[in-house]
Amino acid sequence: MDLKQHIRDIPDFPEPGILFKDITPLLQDPKAFQYTIDCFAEHYQGIKLDSIVAVESRGFIFGAPLAYRLGKPLIPARKQGKLPGETHVAEYTLEYGSSIMEMHTDGVNSGDQVLLLDDLLATGGTLAATAKLVETAGGKVIGAGLLIELAFLDGRSNLGNYDVFSLIQY
Repeated sequence: MDLKQHIRDIPDFPEPGILFKDITPLLQDPKAFQYTIDCFAEHYQGIKLDSIVAVESRGFIFGAPLAYRLGKPLIPARKQGKLPGETHVAEYTLEYGSSIMEMHTDGVNSGDQVLLLDDLLATGGTLAATAKLVETAGGKVIGAGLLIELAFLDGRSNLGNYDVFSLIQY
């Protein structure tokens, strides 16, 4: 299945000059969504991992069904002020501003093998901050799974040696 057919370009969102990759058409097509989760599950099925850290907010959409399929805990990484308990904090920059990511301090245990999951890799700032959260907790990032990778922005270079798996590249 060509998943690119299910991604819509929205120019000048959220700011002028940004070409937003809208995943809504993919989510509205049950076969495309099932195929997406199946591809992630097939790729990560035999890899040793203890948990999945899904990145707010669209990473949750893919992280929850993948965690269910693989029988792994799902740990949310959220923007500042969204988690009620004690958190680890990491600041980062993205292509149109800066922000702070948080993860509960009890989400990842020391020595855990962790998969990061998000919808899109642009410059890599969000995923690098999320990886920092995992490492602060004592976990080890074994890779990053993504629906979309904007390869022309070279976000992989901000992720060090992590295995990066993306279903769609632009």
